[in-house]
Amino acid sequence: MKIIDIINSKKACLSFEVFPPKTSDKFESVKQAVDKIAALSPDFMSVTYGAGGGTSDYTVAVAKRIKELGVEPLAHLSCISSDRKDVAKKLEALKSEGIDNVLALRGDIPKDFSGNLDYHYASELVKECKDTGNFCIGGACYPEGHPESATLFSDIENLKKKVDAGCDFLTTQMFFDNDVFYSFLSKVREAGIYVPVIAGIMPVTNAAQIKRIISLSGGYLPTRFKRIVDRFGDNPKAMCEAGIIYASEQIIDLYANGVKAVHVYSMNKPEVAAAIKANLSSII
Repeated sequence: MKIIDIINSKKACLSFEVFPPKTSDKFESVKQAVDKIAALSPDFMSVTYGAGGGTSDYTVAVAKRIKELGVEPLAHLSCISSDRKDVAKKLEALKSEGIDNVLALRGDIPKDFSGNLDYHYASELVKECKDTGNFCIGGACYPEGHPESATLFSDIENLKKKVDAGCDFLTTQMFFDNDVFYSFLSKVREAGIYVPVIAGIMPVTNAAQIKRIISLSGGYLPTRFKRIVDRFGDNPKAMCEAGIIYASEQIIDLYANGVKAVHVYSMNKPEVAAAIKANLSSII
């Protein structure tokens, strides 16, 4: 089933993200995590591509497993380290497994990258995926603007090109202040972007995640969130609980304000996904 149809048919959607193993000997442990998260019956599960495409060989295998478990998979594809031949091969593999949903990304360019790109922009990959088969295509968006964009408005202009190329829905980068998301949503609607925008939420369960989050997105951290980290960051159990509660409160506020779909960056942590789902048991 296509994700756009899932979103349109429900009042509230909840999905989780997993990442494939870096090496084959880790596949079994990833599979166990995937199985446990799928048992929570999310509306769909996305499978990341890996920085620089490093774990891309396992993306289809994990997506296939999710499909076998009765959950719709969303397979990531990236412009980085993917030439047209490689993309065509992966799209054909997805089609053969009955996987209908693809998240088309440019991807983060590694610092030591010196190769040539067949796709310079995600919009080019979106069009390729759309032309290749009857896929439901998702794209990424950044409520605070892409780090490489001069302004948020120029980023939204590029986002419009991506949607016009064939994106059926968008998923945001993580954010920790819902007002940032609401402001962004208003701006994209004013720009003529009307596809569903799925809100991406990251439960921060340990203090070490903060540095990585800031390096990846440069996102705004509200004072309330900083105080939680300052107070509980050196207590792993307390930080985990506080992070899950903070994310749950964000999600509840999003649903209360009419946001239909939330995507949780729980990665390969079934216990985090289960705790989030339990906190929303009477809401979704």
